[in-house]
Amino acid sequence: MKSHFFAYISRMRFIQRWALMRNTAPENVQEHSHQVAVLAHALAVIRNEKFGGKTDPGAVAVAALYHDASEILTGDMPTPIKYDNPAIRSAYKDVEAVAERKLLEMLPEELQGVYAPLLTVRDAETAQLVKAADKLSAYIKCVEELKAGNTEFREAAAQTRRALESYGLPEVAYFLETFLDSFSLTLDELK
Repeated sequence: MKSHFFAYISRMRFIQRWALMRNTAPENVQEHSHQVAVLAHALAVIRNEKFGGKTDPGAVAVAALYHDASEILTGDMPTPIKYDNPAIRSAYKDVEAVAERKLLEMLPEELQGVYAPLLTVRDAETAQLVKAADKLSAYIKCVEELKAGNTEFREAAAQTRRALESYGLPEVAYFLETFLDSFSLTLDELK
């Protein structure tokens, strides 16, 4: 059996994020997924080292790499549209589930069991950390756009910060306190 799975995964770089907003630095799903994986790994490490967690940072990072894989087939729906209406949100979740199954079915049968929990995360702790990292990545994008003078991201930044704080996760609070300010600095200021 020939499989197109990884050829599709490589096309994540063609799916643009923030499509309804003017961007100073365009971002694609592949770049975003890498950043979410780095952040999810960091959140898992912080949870373990600072707050007594027992999660597997590697498993969380890998789940984050695939967290938006369904968008290869669906495209990226802007957050204000996806989450504003419960009917649209529910319908889009159904579409994502169909896309995840279609991607999974592209794999040889002997690999499907390994990739199924990556395409559809079932572990609650992993899902929580990936969701937090995804939101954190969005917030960092907003901060960077604001730093570049793009006020288009002002309200998105405020909403995203409130969402992050509403999670009540100590590792997210720690990350915001310890690392976030650096994203507002210039390269010279990072010395």
